[in-house]
Formats: sequence, structure tokens, C-alpha cells
Amino acid sequence: MTTSPDPGLAARPLGTPLVARTVALDPPVSSDSPATLLSLLPALDDPREVSSWVRRGEGIVGWGRALELTTTGPHRFAEAQEWWRRVVSTAVVRDEVGVPGTGPVAFGSVSYAAESPAGATLIVPEVVVGCRDGRWWLTTIGTDASVPAPAAPSPQAAPTEPEGVTFADGALSSAEWAGRVSQAVERITAGEIDKVVLARDLRVQADKAVDPRWLLQRLAERYDTTWVFAVDGLVGATPEMLVRLEKGLVTSRVLAGTIRRTGDDGHDLALAGSLARSSKDLEEHEYAVRSVADALRPHCSSMNVPESPFVLHLSNVMHLATDVAGVLGDRTTSLALAASLHPSAAVCGTPTEVADRVIAELEDMDRGRYAGPVGWMDAAGDGEWGIALRCGAYEADDPAALRLFAGCGIVAGSDPESEVAESDAKLVPMRDALTGA
Repeated sequence: MTTSPDPGLAARPLGTPLVARTVALDPPVSSDSPATLLSLLPALDDPREVSSWVRRGEGIVGWGRALELTTTGPHRFAEAQEWWRRVVSTAVVRDEVGVPGTGPVAFGSVSYAAESPAGATLIVPEVVVGCRDGRWWLTTIGTDASVPAPAAPSPQAAPTEPEGVTFADGALSSAEWAGRVSQAVERITAGEIDKVVLARDLRVQADKAVDPRWLLQRLAERYDTTWVFAVDGLVGATPEMLVRLEKGLVTSRVLAGTIRRTGDDGHDLALAGSLARSSKDLEEHEYAVRSVADALRPHCSSMNVPESPFVLHLSNVMHLATDVAGVLGDRTTSLALAASLHPSAAVCGTPTEVADRVIAELEDMDRGRYAGPVGWMDAAGDGEWGIALRCGAYEADDPAALRLFAGCGIVAGSDPESEVAESDAKLVPMRDALTGA
């Protein structure tokens, strides 16, 4: 890659205009499987070459890199958006399908903190395959000199299960992290802050390279209500849609307040009722909803914010959830909307500046792109951006090593041991995917 005059910005030179062609595909024979799209991904030596955004069998997957950008610092969102604007303004596009996600598409993920070296990355794959409402398509992307030939993809050989997977403490042990939760509660009780979200990490080492396709397919099969994503080596299954922009409609799903499921339907129903009545969890949820609504309101001509949350049932946990919706009132892109929402109270706390400072003081780690926006954007600026939760990041230059992350919202009524248990529950999806459990 070459470096631009801005030291925080690095990208492959644009050179000749981007060329993108989208053609319709016949549905694969097994198109009713939640992992069908993912089964089309080829085996690649570098896990960072795989891209995914799939939920309930629909979405887009991609591989290779026609163009890429990395930018760091406080202006990373704006610089990424400007780069994409320049790319699509000169692109030559032939789109025979014409739905959101066709034509040139950029997958992206953004660091939680401005000072993180992980920065913001946009990846334009060489090949993208998509499925929406029963319609399938293939997009090939390149330059005048190099555009992959359109060819219907076929299911690839199944990925192999990771071998010799071991887990170790990250920056803090469980006991140490519980101590940090206690410190956070003391600061909340003292009136310094209303809420703070504390995260912890877990280190993973395998005997050989971990195929991201294995992780993606296991996550899709077990957590089909989540968005199963992969962007530049960040892999996970997020239940939280930070923002979706589609033809002027803005939507955001807010999750805050969590309880672990037992597997007993009757008991889980009772737990769901207790979650819906929990003053601690309702308070945490209210902070998160308010922060999202306040951030979106300047960009919307009208908004709908439900008064009460509902309980979202996932495979291993339940969350208090609220769907916020609005009508776009300006020409803001989905990435710019994501920037206006980040960091929300669901991943940071309230007030934001104080919570952010407490996170930096207590976590003892760089979150990287965990808890930052992750998703995709098309040439029109429409797209979907989730929050990178329930995820792991491949370590640089070692496809056999990852860091897993989980976080919990801490308020005045938080109990440290309960928060450790909640964080353990949030690590389960990635741990099980890695071990084949």
C-alpha cells in the first residue's frame, strides 16, 4: 500500500476507475440453509481476505481485495467516507439486479477508540455473492486492467475444525476484571458517572491456522438471528444493528440488559419476565436508547422511539431490545450515521466522555475493532452497520491465534460476580465455534 499525505490514511492507489458488474444467479440447490451463502466462500490462506454479512441465510459474502483503505485517528470515519465517495464517483457500474448490496460494495470495520492503531478499514472484494428475498446475484469488481470473469460460484470443500484450541486470560483474569467492576460501581455510587461498559478479552491459540469459514458457518447455524460478519480478520455474530439505511429509512436496534438462558423453556420464560421488570436492566437500557435517539434525531425528519423494550430471545442469552426508526432528512450515508452513533451508551456508557475515560483507566487493553461499527455500504451510501460484539480478531500475522471479547454494562446495582457470569455467556458463541462444542 502507499501512504497518502495524511499520515493517518493508507490505501491502495485508485489508479484507473473501479469496474463493477452485477449479474443475477440461479438460487443454489441448498438455498434454504442459513449457511448456504457462507458455503460459497473459497479456502484462502489469509483470513483477512474473507468478508461476510449474513443473517438467516441472506446477505452478502465476498473474497479477495480489489481496493482497500486503512485510516486511523479521530477523523477515520470521515476519511473512510470521503475515500469511498471518490471511488464510486468514477466507478463504471453495470448492475442487472438493482437491489441494496448490488454494484460496488465496501465491507468495513472501525476501531472503538480513535487512538487505536486498528483504525478503520474498508475492503472492496474482487467477488461478492448476495441473496435477498430469494434473489441471488454475483458482483465482480476490479479495474479496467483486471476484472474477475463472471462465473457462478459453487459450494466449496467443507472447512476443517480447528485443532488443539486453548484459551488463556487476556489483559485481566476473571478475578481481576471483577475487581475493576467493583471500582466502576464505586465511581457510579459516588456520582462520577451513571453507567460504564467494561470489556474483557480472552486469548486463543490453535495448533494450526483457524479457517474463518468454519467459525462463520458454526455461528450462522447456531445464531441465525444475528448478523454473522467477517471483515479484515474480525469475525463474529452480532445481535445488535447499530444502524441500517435503505432508501431513506433509518433503523437501529438497541440491546442493553442481559440475562443468560438455562435451556428450560418454562424457566427461561420466567427469567424473561424478571428481565423485563428489572430496574437495573431497564435503567441500563434507557440510557442506551436515549443515546441512539439523540444521535439520530438531527438526521431524521421524523422518528419513532417505542416507550418500552421487548425481550429478544437468542440461543444463549436474552436481551432487552428496542427498535428505533426514522425517516432520513438529509443526505447522510449509512457510515456517517454509524459515526454519529458511535460510541453509544450500549458499548461505552453515560455520560460518554466520562465513561470513555473510565474504560481507558480500568480495562488495561486496546479494544481494537471490538465494539466498533462493522458492516457494509453500497455506492448509494445505503448499508448496514452492526456493533462488533460476540467476536474475535485474528492476531497479526498468525492465523492460528485470536483475541475474543465480551463486555457488560455496569450501573449502580451491578454485582461483580454476576457481571463475570454475563461476560462468560457472551464469550460462549465464539468459544463453542472454535471448539466444535
